[in-house]
Amino acid sequence: MGTMIIPVLNKRRRWIIFSTLALMYILVYFYRVSLALVAGDISLELHLTPEQLGTLSGVMFFVYGAAQLPLGPMIDRIGSRLVISGCGVLTTCGGILFSQADTFALAMVARVLIGIGTASVLMATFTLFSHWFSAKEFGKVSGFMVALGNLGNLAATAPLAFAVESCGWRYSFLVVGGAQALVTVLVFCIVQDKPAGKPFQEEGDVGARTGMISAWKEIFGARDFWLLGIIAFSWYGTYLALQALWGGPYLMEVLHLPREKAGSMLMFTSLGFIVGSSMIDTVARRVFGSYKKTLLAGQTVLLIFMSAFFGWAEAIPQALLSAVFFIIGMAVSSGVMIYPIIRSMFRVNIVGTALTSLNFYVLMGAAVTQQVMGIIVGSYGGAAGSISSQALHSAFLFPVAALAFSIILFSRAGEYGRLG
Repeated sequence: MGTMIIPVLNKRRRWIIFSTLALMYILVYFYRVSLALVAGDISLELHLTPEQLGTLSGVMFFVYGAAQLPLGPMIDRIGSRLVISGCGVLTTCGGILFSQADTFALAMVARVLIGIGTASVLMATFTLFSHWFSAKEFGKVSGFMVALGNLGNLAATAPLAFAVESCGWRYSFLVVGGAQALVTVLVFCIVQDKPAGKPFQEEGDVGARTGMISAWKEIFGARDFWLLGIIAFSWYGTYLALQALWGGPYLMEVLHLPREKAGSMLMFTSLGFIVGSSMIDTVARRVFGSYKKTLLAGQTVLLIFMSAFFGWAEAIPQALLSAVFFIIGMAVSSGVMIYPIIRSMFRVNIVGTALTSLNFYVLMGAAVTQQVMGIIVGSYGGAAGSISSQALHSAFLFPVAALAFSIILFSRAGEYGRLG
């Protein structure tokens, strides 16, 4: 591997930049999963069917995913700082509009703005990290970033439930919109795309920029990229099916838990994800010695425990169900391995395009899964506030079957990244 020459001052600065970007990613994660606990309120207030609720949740991810392809080349050319800051303005506008929306159409426009605005954050951050951190450090620092981002996931569980009960969902989302505006200003003022001094170089890296079409040909021409994309699609689709939308209705309408307890239950998934993301790189190095094996093992555990939503979750004590949710969160954290894998697949000067191209699959997985599950739930009839257990059992079959299929396919992929 090559070397990175970074003055001591820059080594300190990279963690200030890391912390600033973590604040932005916390808000991104909040927006991704916050509909689960307010789905019933929004459905009743805006008179939404289950299909419309699924569309409202999924549209953010469709837009987010579609934005990945043009954003990758933009990040590689004009830098992460400007892209994240500009998109942060859109997120702020979308968040405030969502808090004031009184029709399905306005809520959709708001979610589209949020989808576009949040689309760049994680991949632009990882692209920036490829300049501030070595390839060996990348797996650990990317896992740490995802762990911190999940504080937004955590905030969208019990704390959001408390806020909604105290002052309503509209005021809660308005406050988040204000926080988004503040963090956007911080990113613009603090973040720096590359360290001063000699930039990071890798063996085989070339100084000349690669054209957008040439980069896409290199990326999409790799068979293993497609296999990684398929498991990324299923991994995140499965997770968001539970955490971002249908987990809340399942807990409140099938298990009949009040909002606060449902929020606490979903919080265990967030805690599991945070703990898992913090240690997943260490597990990959010391236990499996492979990013690929770590990903496959974690996704297999996720597959097993997601079967709880076929019915057996309703037959176990609530304390044990909390453990199930925590284990699901731990297993979900293995999906973070897709990022060091993609980082190892391609040259550093196209890593922004490669990361955003992969993230297209991640977000399409979330969008498609929530949309399809909404269609399945809607096919059983009933309003959003009266979903049957049979409807949700059937709906959860889709993400679980897709995950099983993707695990089989990805087992045929090659190994990437040097561990140890």
